Amino acid sequence: MSAAGLDIRFEGLAKCWPDGTRALDTVDLAVPAGQFCVLLGHSGAGKSTLLRCVNGLETPSEGRVLIGGQEVDRRSLPGLRRRIAMVHQHFGLVSRSSGAANVMAGAVARLPLWRVLTGLYPEALKRKACALLEAVGLEEAHLRRRAEQLSGGQQQRLGLARAFMADPAIILADEPVASLDPALGREVLELLKAQAREHGTTVLCSLHQLDLARAFADRIVALHRGRVIFDGPPDALCERDLAVIYARAEPAAQADTAPLPLPLKEAV
Repeated sequence: MSAAGLDIRFEGLAKCWPDGTRALDTVDLAVPAGQFCVLLGHSGAGKSTLLRCVNGLETPSEGRVLIGGQEVDRRSLPGLRRRIAMVHQHFGLVSRSSGAANVMAGAVARLPLWRVLTGLYPEALKRKACALLEAVGLEEAHLRRRAEQLSGGQQQRLGLARAFMADPAIILADEPVASLDPALGREVLELLKAQAREHGTTVLCSLHQLDLARAFADRIVALHRGRVIFDGPPDALCERDLAVIYARAEPAAQADTAPLPLPLKEAV
C-alpha cells in the first residue's frame, strides 16, 4: 500500500465517562492528509482521549471519526488499524526483547502468522528495519541489544523506527517526548517530522510543551475541558489564547482517561 497520508475528520465528537465527566465535548475538526498537527493543552484537556478515538481504543459517546472518508466503527477498524501506528510516551517496547524484534513488531499485522511465530522475516523487511534505524540515528548493533539496555532516547528512536515499518498513513503520537529531557525531546520530534514528511504521513501528536509545539507543528489545535479553543498556525497563538489553554481545570474536568475505581488516579 502507498505510504501517502490519510485525512482525519472529527464530527460532533463527544466522550462521556460513566460518572458524567465529559472528556470531549462536541469536537469538529478536520486534519488534512500529510499534516503535522499538534494537540496542545494541560493534563486532562482531552488530548489522549481524542487520539484513542482515532484507532478505536475509545468509542465516542456522540459523533463520529472518519479516516480517508471511512467511518471508524467495528467493521472498518481491522483494516484501518493496519494504516495507523502509535508512538507512546513510555516507548511501548517489549523491554526484554531485542531491538530487532521490537522494530519488526511494526510489520506483524501484514505478515503471515507462521513468520511472526518463527521469527523468519523476509529479507526485504530486515533491510527496511536497518534503513529505518539509520534514519533515526541508531546503528545496526542496536538491533541485537535488549530494549531495556538502551537509553530513553534510543528507546524512543526504536519506537519511531517501529512506527514506520508498515508505511502507516497516520501516526498517533501521545506525549512522545514527555519522558525525555528537552534536548532529546527536540531530536526525537525532528526525526518524527522528517520521517513523516518523507513518507507523506499524517501526524496527530499531543504535547504539553509549548516551545516544541511552536517549533514543529504545521498547525496547533488546543483543547480545554474537552473543547477546541484554538485552531491555527503556531505563530497565531497569543498570550490571551495561552491564558485560556492553561487555565486551571475544574476538578470534574481533570480526567482524560476513564475514571479508575482506585485512589491512585492519574490524568493522562
